Amino acid sequence: MGFKCGIVGLPNVGKSTLFNALTKTAAAQAANYPFCTIEPNVGEVAVPEPRLTALAAIAGSKEIIPARMNFVDIAGLVRGASKGEGLGNQFLANIRECDAITYVTRCFVDEDITHVEGRIDPLADLETVETELMLADLESLEKRIPNLEKKAKQNDKDAKLTLELCLEAKKLLDEGKPARLYVPAKEDQKAYDMLQLLTAKPVLYVCNVDEASAATGNEYSARVETYAKAHKATAVVICAQMEAELAALEDEEAAEYLEAAGLDEPGLNKLIRSGYDLLGLQTYFTVGPKEARAWTIHKGWTAPKSAGVIHGDFEKGFIRAETIAYEDYVAHKGEVGAKEAGKMRLEGKDYVVKDGDVMHFRFTS
Repeated sequence: MGFKCGIVGLPNVGKSTLFNALTKTAAAQAANYPFCTIEPNVGEVAVPEPRLTALAAIAGSKEIIPARMNFVDIAGLVRGASKGEGLGNQFLANIRECDAITYVTRCFVDEDITHVEGRIDPLADLETVETELMLADLESLEKRIPNLEKKAKQNDKDAKLTLELCLEAKKLLDEGKPARLYVPAKEDQKAYDMLQLLTAKPVLYVCNVDEASAATGNEYSARVETYAKAHKATAVVICAQMEAELAALEDEEAAEYLEAAGLDEPGLNKLIRSGYDLLGLQTYFTVGPKEARAWTIHKGWTAPKSAGVIHGDFEKGFIRAETIAYEDYVAHKGEVGAKEAGKMRLEGKDYVVKDGDVMHFRFTS
């Protein structure tokens, strides 16, 4: 389990270049004209996790299996997409299938790469994308509300709740605000998610800068970062072109390239970590001589539910979880040493799994 993140933005902002870097493929054609991405490209990428490598080395694991996540490179949006302009309908349908949205903004100047609206203004780009998504959400709600009102008058409880949530979302959208600003009661969150509103999805802003600005950002990315803070969102500065070049290099060459650019890690690592935080995800590990593996779960999940990502039977027949904190596993050089030091814990059904836990589940079949 990971998450499915849609990469969106206006044409020629660097979406496909970023996608190529993420997936280390040339599957998405990065060309200098709108709609070079006609079908959504889906890439599954490994989540960078140095702890997994350390655990595998200690346990002598034959295989290392990282957690995975999906990125979807979606066709460039243009003004009027909510009314079907460009590839509007297809664009909007592809976004609905994603768990989160990465907005790529153009924060570089290059006269050889045209801008669809003839200017470099990342905040205006964001506004164009967000406006089209809000208009699409409004249209969706306006079609749905009359039918819900009829059912609500017949005392349909589910219809009453859905109608209430639709009206709350519509109130925000009418004010020009995204639906994600509405915070439903905890027990109503699932029903709100079922509305499948585009602007209710979590967002992450990616500032695509020139190589010289990769380490420090520039005036354009600074504007996006300020905007993100004001909207309680996260912004990540990345040079997509540099990341694509890094992805093609061997580890040693890539390290030298990063050092020369003043970076201590690829920008893609920051992007993936920010995506994890955005969706409230974390990692636990299973380690043995056969394999060392990372598993992605939501923060706050209990041991049985976390075991269920391995196999449903693990959750149904859960007895207990033998648990060692990552730091203790490393400090005591593995499971045996951790046991001898009293660092292995037997955790029950109510245990909330912590990031980095090394776990072994006991269950009845």
